[in-house]
Amino acid sequence: MKREVLGKCPVCGEELEVTRLSCNNCNTNIEGKFTLCRFCKLSNEQKHFLEIFIKNRGNIKEIEKDLGISYPTVRNKLEDLIKALGYSPKYTETKVDRKEVLERLDKGEISSQVAIKLLKGEDPID
Repeated sequence: MKREVLGKCPVCGEELEVTRLSCNNCNTNIEGKFTLCRFCKLSNEQKHFLEIFIKNRGNIKEIEKDLGISYPTVRNKLEDLIKALGYSPKYTETKVDRKEVLERLDKGEISSQVAIKLLKGEDPID
């Protein structure tokens, strides 16, 4: 069984580095320091969201149906994905939707620490 390359360290969360490549056919091994592609660095949840986003051709209503989540949650997941890929998001929330934050907390989509930051109007990534 082949496993997918991890993009982040499971212990500290920092970026991992590939140091060895091997060919299963001729047994050639190449050692060095190789970077992972942007998509390898995404969490499994982010990869799943990206797959659903592409499948639905970016149609937010269809993404909502597929994932069973609200429009603001789709938007937040998309912004999170944009940041994870290294782009600066164009959307910035100015008004906190307290009900949405509490619903996301109740569903287990966010931690209590993230919910507190969101309710205070702080960036939960910092």
